[in-house]
Amino acid sequence: MIKLIASDMDGTLLDGKMSISQDNISAIREAKKHGIEFMVATGRARLEALPALEEAGIDCAMITLNGAQVFDKSGKSIFTAGIEKASANKVLDLLDANNIYYEVSTNQGIFSEHQEKRIENFASHIATTMPHLTYKVAIAMASAHLALLNINYIQDIHKLIAKDDIEVLKIIGFSIEGPKVLGPASLEIEKLNDLIVTSSAQNNIEINHRNAQKGIAVAQVAKDRGIHAKEVMTIGDNFNDVSMLQWAGVSFAMGNAEIEVKDYAKYVTSTNLENGVGEAILRAIREEL
Repeated sequence: MIKLIASDMDGTLLDGKMSISQDNISAIREAKKHGIEFMVATGRARLEALPALEEAGIDCAMITLNGAQVFDKSGKSIFTAGIEKASANKVLDLLDANNIYYEVSTNQGIFSEHQEKRIENFASHIATTMPHLTYKVAIAMASAHLALLNINYIQDIHKLIAKDDIEVLKIIGFSIEGPKVLGPASLEIEKLNDLIVTSSAQNNIEINHRNAQKGIAVAQVAKDRGIHAKEVMTIGDNFNDVSMLQWAGVSFAMGNAEIEVKDYAKYVTSTNLENGVGEAILRAIREEL
């Protein structure tokens, strides 16, 4: 029987409105009744992830920034895996050379140089995942969503990184042109030995230290709790979830997951618009997976 569940957020736990459905909330509460701990494992920073969790009344430990940071329920940081500054600067130079918009997550918040490009890229992501919406509506949704997030807009991120008290945790690059532009850039970045490149959508690449992976973080959390891999369940939809889907004894890919990602999971559940996380949790309890 499982003792720990780690779920991705975007495209997994969150629905089309970037919220957690009542069915998913009920299933998480049912898991708690059975003595099963629930936590999220997300590419988001903690402050980006908190609003949806707080709205749903879910108080849990969190793996954030793809495993670069792990927090307990109280918000205390218990694990960090940052990017070396020399490597971070090389990544930013490469992204600039390829005209790829980027954001940098640090120990002191998330930083961007271009507010307009952030809205444009997030709107493109919304329009892709919800094709029934007009682009105008997607822009409005993106603006409203991003207004809730604590993003710091500055002129020069390179100067920020040079500060002694700044630690780079994740760099995320966006391009409306998707893999056509991001693919070649990823290959160049992967030549830097201490980095790993994953993705949570067709329009982005996520760069972390090689030790900052969801699978590594979930394994560390389980070890700290005396839980074996066979007693852990993970749920995800994209390539930044693969490491934890591979490691866990029970793993579910979402119905909306990338085809290749489904190959790494033992089971497939419904989509994030159909309460797939709740369905997977209740199935695991019912069938004692």
